[in-house]
Amino acid sequence: MTEWSIDRVVETLESAEHERREIGRLTDEWPGLDLATAYTAQAMLIERKLAGGERRVGTKLGLTSRAKQQRMGISSPLTGVLTDAMVLSVGAPLAFDELIHPRVEPEIAFVMATDLEGPGVTAATASRAVASVHAGLEVIDSRFRDFSFALPDVVADNASSSRFVVSPTGYDPAGLDLALEACVLRRNGEVVDTATGAAVQGNPFEALALAANDLATRGGEILAGEIVLTGGITDAVFVHPGDDVQVSFTTLNSLTLRVEGTR
Repeated sequence: MTEWSIDRVVETLESAEHERREIGRLTDEWPGLDLATAYTAQAMLIERKLAGGERRVGTKLGLTSRAKQQRMGISSPLTGVLTDAMVLSVGAPLAFDELIHPRVEPEIAFVMATDLEGPGVTAATASRAVASVHAGLEVIDSRFRDFSFALPDVVADNASSSRFVVSPTGYDPAGLDLALEACVLRRNGEVVDTATGAAVQGNPFEALALAANDLATRGGEILAGEIVLTGGITDAVFVHPGDDVQVSFTTLNSLTLRVEGTR
């Protein structure tokens, strides 16, 4: 058996994604996969995606909700990278056959006006770097069986990244109280969850500051024009072919995602 290494982690995750195949926790087989090593693996995974023709378009946060952290057995948020291969146009269907076991969650998304670089970023300084605020839906698709992972596993897996859609209509951040921004998540017309922006680190601008400061520890930053997904506001809901998922916000309007394919 080949010894575990960062290269092997990346190759294992790549093949699982391409083959639509669940795998067990990497940390069960390689206890040496700590958080720093996992972020190095994530960076290498993204480098390979970019070398294959994908383009970086932003940053995502994962597990920013305390309720989600408790459910997943994770103690802190994490960051990942968004590429153009993950973008769904508004109205475009989600192709179930391309994924393993997708789940959908509502997000408050930012489009950046200026670069944002830590350390020392606060929610107030983060808010001033935002050009517009949007409704979003993220499709997460962990490569790990039953969405069961330790923190280094999900970090190496680029925070379960898969697909996302963002409303084309944006709002001035100065006119919004995002902690009070409410959303309702429906699947096939039935309400499955409700929450407010306060579920995301108390305020999505706090999540944005967290992302900038976290990226700075690894020499990264958030760039002008990029999209930031601030984390699932509600729990994520499993979807199957034929499902329609809709999020309705108080101010940010609504988004609907149709799932197509075969089971």
